[in-house]
Amino acid sequence: MSMMDKTLTASEQSALATNKVLRSTYTLLSMTLLFSALCAGIAVMIKMPPMGMIITLVGYFGLLFLTTKLRNSAWGLVSVFALTGFMGLTLGPIISMYLSIPNGEQIVMTAMGGTGVIFLGLSGYALTTRKDFSFLGGFLMVGILVAFLAGIASMFLSMPGLSLAVSAMFILLMSGLILYQTSAIIHGGETNYIMATVTLYISIYNLFLSLLQLLGAFGGDD
Repeated sequence: MSMMDKTLTASEQSALATNKVLRSTYTLLSMTLLFSALCAGIAVMIKMPPMGMIITLVGYFGLLFLTTKLRNSAWGLVSVFALTGFMGLTLGPIISMYLSIPNGEQIVMTAMGGTGVIFLGLSGYALTTRKDFSFLGGFLMVGILVAFLAGIASMFLSMPGLSLAVSAMFILLMSGLILYQTSAIIHGGETNYIMATVTLYISIYNLFLSLLQLLGAFGGDD
């Protein structure tokens, strides 16, 4: 009986630890999304010009590396806000561009709403069913790498069709990543809420951008 009690206690402790990571992740994610939206709004208001691909990539990967290195310290929180704030600033000029086209405001709002519905729906599904989506890990890693390289190729080769295909790929891949990361938190595969927040934030960011591009292509007049 005492052994069963110990097992139960260990199980309860594991459940409490998982719930703590989950709660901390969603709290931090909410705060970083608000901060990122604020930075994007400021960038739109001051009509900030695009940073350029090199600055964007260096800033993103640099801050991502820094956040990964500091993930187990209080400075990790500072770096995650720096990362999401920077990404918000890069988003501002893109939103400004879409707002300048016909039906631009409707396109941006639809993309935001669609992103919210997809994220809440998928994370809610993973939390409710408690299914293990760890099998998606290898597929997502390869898929994201291929889509990233295809996205860069579409910019250099000026191929709108490829660009739209990449956006559609990213919507599917980011949806899979949301399921994968939420599942990892539930099943104890991810115990660091800072890294879990970064993964979910990046999923939401890319999901919004991809929806924006597809809606802009099919919903605008250009």
